[in-house]
Amino acid sequence: MQTITLAQNGPTFTAVGIGAWAWGDKLFWNYGSDYGETQLREAFEATLDSGVNFFDTAEVYGPGKSEEFLGKFMQETGRTAQIATKYGPYPWRVTGQSVSDALTESLKRLRVEQVALYQVHWPFAFLMSQETLMNALADEVKRGRIATVGVSNYSAEQMKEAYQLLAARGVPLAVNQVRYSLLTRQVEANGILDTARQLGVTILAYSPLAQGLLTGKYRIEDGKEPTGARKFDSRFNRSGLEKIEPVICALRKLGEKYQKTPAQVALNWLIAQDGVIAIPGAKSAEQARQNAGALGWQLSAQEVAHLELLSRPWRN
Repeated sequence: MQTITLAQNGPTFTAVGIGAWAWGDKLFWNYGSDYGETQLREAFEATLDSGVNFFDTAEVYGPGKSEEFLGKFMQETGRTAQIATKYGPYPWRVTGQSVSDALTESLKRLRVEQVALYQVHWPFAFLMSQETLMNALADEVKRGRIATVGVSNYSAEQMKEAYQLLAARGVPLAVNQVRYSLLTRQVEANGILDTARQLGVTILAYSPLAQGLLTGKYRIEDGKEPTGARKFDSRFNRSGLEKIEPVICALRKLGEKYQKTPAQVALNWLIAQDGVIAIPGAKSAEQARQNAGALGWQLSAQEVAHLELLSRPWRN
Protein backbone atom coordinates (compact mmCIF):
# COMPACT_ATOMS: atom_id res chain seq x y z
CA MET A 1 0.00 0.00 0.00
CA GLN A 2 1.39 3.38 -1.01
CA THR A 3 2.59 5.61 1.83
CA ILE A 4 4.38 8.95 2.21
CA THR A 5 6.56 9.99 5.14
CA LEU A 6 6.16 13.67 5.97
CA ALA A 7 9.28 15.82 6.25
CA GLN A 8 11.52 12.76 5.82
CA ASN A 9 11.48 11.73 9.48
CA GLY A 10 7.90 12.64 10.33
CA PRO A 11 4.79 10.45 10.54
CA THR A 12 3.97 8.10 7.68
CA PHE A 13 0.57 8.55 6.03
CA THR A 14 -1.17 6.31 3.53
CA ALA A 15 -1.33 8.04 0.14
CA VAL A 16 -5.11 8.30 0.52
CA GLY A 17 -6.66 9.57 3.75
CA ILE A 18 -10.08 10.81 4.78
CA GLY A 19 -11.10 14.46 4.73
CA ALA A 20 -13.53 14.96 7.63
CA TRP A 21 -15.03 18.31 6.61
CA ALA A 22 -18.52 16.77 6.41
CA TRP A 23 -18.30 15.28 9.92
CA GLY A 24 -20.78 17.44 11.78
CA ASP A 25 -21.01 20.19 9.16
CA LYS A 26 -24.60 21.35 8.60
CA LEU A 27 -23.90 24.47 6.54
CA PHE A 28 -22.48 22.79 3.41
CA TRP A 29 -22.94 19.05 3.95
CA ASN A 30 -26.30 18.97 5.77
CA TYR A 31 -25.10 16.78 8.61
CA GLY A 32 -28.10 15.24 10.38
CA SER A 33 -30.23 14.96 7.24
CA ASP A 34 -29.28 11.71 5.50
CA TYR A 35 -26.32 10.78 7.71
CA GLY A 36 -25.37 11.12 11.37
CA GLU A 37 -23.01 9.92 14.08
CA THR A 38 -23.72 6.23 13.46
CA GLN A 39 -22.72 6.48 9.80
CA LEU A 40 -19.59 8.47 10.68
CA ARG A 41 -18.51 5.90 13.26
CA GLU A 42 -18.94 3.18 10.63
CA ALA A 43 -16.87 5.26 8.19
CA PHE A 44 -14.15 5.67 10.82
CA GLU A 45 -13.93 1.93 11.47
CA ALA A 46 -14.16 0.99 7.79
CA THR A 47 -11.33 3.41 6.99
CA LEU A 48 -8.99 1.75 9.48
CA ASP A 49 -10.17 -1.74 8.50
CA SER A 50 -9.24 -0.89 4.89
CA GLY A 51 -5.66 -0.01 5.88
CA VAL A 52 -6.03 3.78 5.56
CA ASN A 53 -4.43 5.34 8.61
CA PHE A 54 -5.21 9.04 8.80
CA PHE A 55 -7.94 11.66 8.94
CA ASP A 56 -7.76 15.35 8.11
CA THR A 57 -9.98 17.66 10.15
CA ALA A 58 -10.03 21.27 11.42
CA GLU A 59 -11.32 23.26 14.35
CA VAL A 60 -13.82 24.99 12.04
CA TYR A 61 -15.37 21.75 10.75
CA GLY A 62 -18.64 21.39 12.56
CA PRO A 63 -17.42 23.75 14.12
CA GLY A 64 -15.48 21.51 16.49
CA LYS A 65 -17.79 18.53 15.92
CA SER A 66 -15.47 16.84 13.44
CA GLU A 67 -12.62 16.82 15.96
CA GLU A 68 -15.01 15.70 18.70
CA PHE A 69 -16.24 12.77 16.62
CA LEU A 70 -12.71 11.60 15.87
CA GLY A 71 -11.72 11.85 19.53
CA LYS A 72 -14.84 10.00 20.63
CA PHE A 73 -14.48 7.24 18.04
CA MET A 74 -10.83 6.64 18.87
CA GLN A 75 -11.52 6.46 22.58
CA GLU A 76 -14.65 4.30 22.39
CA THR A 77 -13.23 1.83 19.85
CA GLY A 78 -9.74 1.75 21.33
CA ARG A 79 -8.30 2.37 17.88
CA THR A 80 -5.81 5.09 17.00
CA ALA A 81 -5.20 7.00 13.79
CA GLN A 82 -2.88 9.66 12.46
CA ILE A 83 -4.74 12.96 12.89
CA ALA A 84 -4.14 16.15 10.93
CA THR A 85 -6.04 19.23 12.06
CA LYS A 86 -5.91 22.96 11.38
CA TYR A 87 -5.59 26.32 13.12
CA GLY A 88 -7.74 29.21 11.89
CA PRO A 89 -5.83 32.54 11.85
CA TYR A 90 -8.83 34.68 12.75
CA PRO A 91 -8.34 38.47 13.01
CA TRP A 92 -8.83 38.42 16.78
CA ARG A 93 -5.99 35.96 17.22
CA VAL A 94 -3.08 38.38 17.42
CA THR A 95 -0.45 36.67 19.58
CA GLY A 96 1.53 33.46 19.58
CA GLN A 97 -0.38 32.43 22.70
CA SER A 98 -3.57 32.23 20.62
CA VAL A 99 -1.96 29.43 18.58
CA SER A 100 -1.16 27.52 21.75
CA ASP A 101 -4.68 28.09 23.11
CA ALA A 102 -6.34 26.92 19.90
CA LEU A 103 -4.16 23.81 19.82
CA THR A 104 -5.06 23.06 23.43
CA GLU A 105 -8.76 23.11 22.56
CA SER A 106 -8.24 20.91 19.49
CA LEU A 107 -6.29 18.37 21.54
CA LYS A 108 -9.09 18.30 24.11
CA ARG A 109 -11.70 17.62 21.45
CA LEU A 110 -9.52 14.96 19.85
CA ARG A 111 -8.66 13.46 23.26
CA VAL A 112 -4.98 13.16 22.37
CA GLU A 113 -1.75 14.74 23.59
CA GLN A 114 -0.21 15.20 20.14
CA VAL A 115 -1.40 15.57 16.56
CA ALA A 116 0.59 14.15 13.68
CA LEU A 117 0.11 17.31 11.61
CA TYR A 118 -1.04 20.81 12.57
CA GLN A 119 -1.77 23.15 9.64
CA VAL A 120 -2.55 26.83 9.20
CA HIS A 121 -5.94 26.77 7.48
CA TRP A 122 -5.44 29.84 5.26
CA PRO A 123 -2.62 32.35 4.73
CA PHE A 124 -4.23 35.59 5.90
CA ALA A 125 -2.16 36.92 8.79
CA PHE A 126 -4.37 39.92 9.69
CA LEU A 127 -2.75 41.36 12.83
CA MET A 128 -0.37 38.45 13.40
CA SER A 129 2.76 38.22 11.27
CA GLN A 130 3.80 34.99 9.61
CA GLU A 131 6.97 35.15 11.71
CA THR A 132 4.96 35.16 14.96
CA LEU A 133 2.71 32.40 13.66
CA MET A 134 5.50 30.10 12.49
CA ASN A 135 7.51 30.64 15.66
CA ALA A 136 4.47 29.71 17.73
CA LEU A 137 4.07 26.52 15.71
CA ALA A 138 7.78 25.72 16.08
CA ASP A 139 7.42 26.19 19.85
CA GLU A 140 4.67 23.56 19.87
CA VAL A 141 6.85 21.13 17.92
CA LYS A 142 9.57 21.57 20.55
CA ARG A 143 6.93 21.14 23.25
CA GLY A 144 5.86 17.84 21.68
CA ARG A 145 2.23 18.64 20.99
CA ILE A 146 2.71 18.75 17.20
CA ALA A 147 4.69 16.15 15.26
CA THR A 148 4.83 18.14 12.02
CA VAL A 149 3.75 21.58 10.76
CA GLY A 150 1.80 22.31 7.59
CA VAL A 151 0.01 25.14 5.81
CA SER A 152 -3.09 25.19 3.65
CA ASN A 153 -4.07 27.28 0.63
CA TYR A 154 -0.66 28.97 0.58
CA SER A 155 0.75 30.29 -2.70
CA ALA A 156 4.23 29.31 -3.83
CA GLU A 157 5.74 32.47 -2.35
CA GLN A 158 3.80 32.19 0.91
CA MET A 159 4.92 28.57 1.19
CA LYS A 160 8.55 29.60 0.70
CA GLU A 161 8.26 32.21 3.45
CA ALA A 162 6.72 29.71 5.87
CA TYR A 163 9.41 27.16 4.98
CA GLN A 164 12.21 29.66 5.66
CA LEU A 165 10.75 30.88 8.95
CA LEU A 166 10.34 27.34 10.24
CA ALA A 167 13.78 26.29 8.96
CA ALA A 168 15.33 29.06 11.05
CA ARG A 169 13.95 27.18 14.06
CA GLY A 170 15.10 23.80 12.79
CA VAL A 171 11.55 22.71 11.95
CA PRO A 172 10.61 21.46 8.45
CA LEU A 173 7.46 22.53 6.63
CA ALA A 174 5.75 19.19 6.00
CA VAL A 175 2.63 19.96 3.97
CA ASN A 176 0.74 22.48 1.86
CA GLN A 177 -2.92 21.44 1.63
CA VAL A 178 -4.49 22.71 -1.60
CA ARG A 179 -7.33 21.91 -3.97
CA TYR A 180 -6.06 19.41 -6.55
CA SER A 181 -7.74 16.91 -8.85
CA LEU A 182 -7.95 16.02 -12.52
CA LEU A 183 -10.42 18.91 -12.86
CA THR A 184 -8.52 21.39 -10.67
CA ARG A 185 -4.89 21.36 -11.73
CA GLN A 186 -3.96 25.02 -11.22
CA VAL A 187 -1.27 24.04 -8.69
CA GLU A 188 0.72 22.64 -11.61
CA ALA A 189 0.66 25.97 -13.45
CA ASN A 190 1.02 28.51 -10.64
CA GLY A 191 4.26 27.17 -9.15
CA ILE A 192 2.81 25.55 -6.03
CA LEU A 193 3.53 21.97 -7.06
CA ASP A 194 7.03 22.67 -8.38
CA THR A 195 7.95 24.72 -5.32
CA ALA A 196 6.65 22.03 -2.97
CA ARG A 197 8.79 19.43 -4.72
CA GLN A 198 11.87 21.66 -4.53
CA LEU A 199 11.34 22.19 -0.79
CA GLY A 200 10.38 18.60 0.01
CA VAL A 201 6.88 19.65 1.02
CA THR A 202 4.08 17.11 0.53
CA ILE A 203 0.93 18.26 -1.25
CA LEU A 204 -2.23 17.26 0.60
CA ALA A 205 -4.93 17.35 -2.07
CA TYR A 206 -8.40 18.30 -0.89
CA SER A 207 -11.50 17.95 -3.06
CA PRO A 208 -9.64 15.26 -5.07
CA LEU A 209 -12.90 14.12 -6.69
CA ALA A 210 -13.98 17.67 -7.59
CA GLN A 211 -17.03 17.64 -5.30
CA GLY A 212 -18.12 14.32 -6.80
CA LEU A 213 -17.76 15.19 -10.49
CA LEU A 214 -15.06 12.55 -10.90
CA THR A 215 -17.23 9.79 -9.45
CA GLY A 216 -19.13 9.62 -12.74
CA LYS A 217 -22.50 9.70 -10.99
CA TYR A 218 -23.48 13.05 -12.53
CA ARG A 219 -24.60 12.20 -16.06
CA ILE A 220 -25.85 14.46 -18.84
CA GLU A 221 -28.54 11.98 -19.83
CA ASP A 222 -30.03 11.90 -16.34
CA GLY A 223 -31.16 15.51 -16.61
CA LYS A 224 -31.29 15.81 -12.81
CA GLU A 225 -30.60 19.08 -11.09
CA PRO A 226 -27.84 18.81 -8.46
CA THR A 227 -28.84 19.57 -4.89
CA GLY A 228 -27.27 21.61 -2.11
CA ALA A 229 -24.31 23.85 -2.91
CA ARG A 230 -23.69 21.98 -6.16
CA LYS A 231 -26.74 23.55 -7.81
CA PHE A 232 -24.86 26.87 -7.77
CA ASP A 233 -21.73 25.35 -9.36
CA SER A 234 -21.71 25.72 -13.15
CA ARG A 235 -19.61 22.57 -13.50
CA PHE A 236 -22.70 20.55 -12.63
CA ASN A 237 -25.01 22.03 -15.27
CA ARG A 238 -25.42 20.48 -18.71
CA SER A 239 -22.65 22.44 -20.43
CA GLY A 240 -20.28 21.77 -17.56
CA LEU A 241 -20.94 18.04 -17.67
CA GLU A 242 -20.53 18.00 -21.46
CA LYS A 243 -17.11 19.60 -21.08
CA ILE A 244 -15.81 16.95 -18.67
CA GLU A 245 -17.37 13.96 -20.46
CA PRO A 246 -14.11 12.92 -22.23
CA VAL A 247 -12.37 12.71 -18.86
CA ILE A 248 -15.23 10.75 -17.26
CA CYS A 249 -15.36 8.40 -20.26
CA ALA A 250 -11.64 7.67 -19.90
CA LEU A 251 -12.05 7.03 -16.17
CA ARG A 252 -14.87 4.57 -16.86
CA LYS A 253 -12.83 2.68 -19.45
CA LEU A 254 -9.80 2.41 -17.16
CA GLY A 255 -12.11 1.39 -14.33
CA GLU A 256 -13.41 -1.48 -16.43
CA LYS A 257 -9.86 -2.59 -17.16
CA TYR A 258 -8.80 -2.59 -13.51
CA GLN A 259 -12.21 -3.44 -12.03
CA LYS A 260 -12.25 -0.10 -10.26
CA THR A 261 -14.70 2.79 -10.10
CA PRO A 262 -14.08 6.09 -11.93
CA ALA A 263 -13.42 7.72 -8.55
CA GLN A 264 -10.78 5.14 -7.66
CA VAL A 265 -9.06 5.70 -11.00
CA ALA A 266 -9.14 9.48 -10.47
CA LEU A 267 -7.59 9.12 -7.01
CA ASN A 268 -4.98 6.69 -8.33
CA TRP A 269 -3.97 9.23 -10.99
CA LEU A 270 -3.60 11.89 -8.31
CA ILE A 271 -1.38 9.87 -5.99
CA ALA A 272 0.73 8.89 -9.01
CA GLN A 273 1.94 12.50 -9.00
CA ASP A 274 5.17 12.85 -7.03
CA GLY A 275 4.66 13.79 -3.37
CA VAL A 276 0.85 13.98 -3.33
CA ILE A 277 -1.63 12.59 -0.78
CA ALA A 278 -5.37 12.65 -1.56
CA ILE A 279 -8.02 13.25 1.11
CA PRO A 280 -11.49 12.49 -0.27
CA GLY A 281 -14.42 12.72 2.12
CA ALA A 282 -16.37 9.77 3.51
CA LYS A 283 -19.75 9.93 5.25
CA SER A 284 -20.36 6.18 5.28
CA ALA A 285 -18.54 2.87 5.52
CA GLU A 286 -19.11 2.22 1.82
CA GLN A 287 -17.55 5.55 0.83
CA ALA A 288 -14.59 4.82 3.10
CA ARG A 289 -14.05 1.42 1.47
CA GLN A 290 -14.40 2.96 -1.99
CA ASN A 291 -11.70 5.52 -1.18
CA ALA A 292 -9.33 2.81 0.06
CA GLY A 293 -9.83 0.99 -3.25
CA ALA A 294 -7.63 3.62 -4.89
CA LEU A 295 -4.65 2.07 -3.08
CA GLY A 296 -2.76 -1.16 -3.72
CA TRP A 297 -2.56 -0.89 -7.52
CA GLN A 298 -1.17 1.55 -10.11
CA LEU A 299 -2.10 2.99 -13.46
CA SER A 300 0.60 2.55 -16.10
CA ALA A 301 2.77 5.52 -17.04
CA GLN A 302 0.97 5.69 -20.38
CA GLU A 303 -2.44 5.76 -18.69
CA VAL A 304 -1.33 8.49 -16.29
CA ALA A 305 -0.10 10.51 -19.28
CA HIS A 306 -3.36 9.94 -21.19
CA LEU A 307 -5.45 11.30 -18.32
CA GLU A 308 -3.03 14.21 -17.97
CA LEU A 309 -3.56 15.09 -21.62
CA LEU A 310 -7.35 14.86 -21.46
CA SER A 311 -7.52 17.04 -18.34
CA ARG A 312 -4.95 19.62 -19.45
CA PRO A 313 -7.64 22.34 -19.98
CA TRP A 314 -8.08 22.37 -16.18
CA ARG A 315 -4.50 23.49 -15.50
CA ASN A 316 -5.50 27.14 -15.82
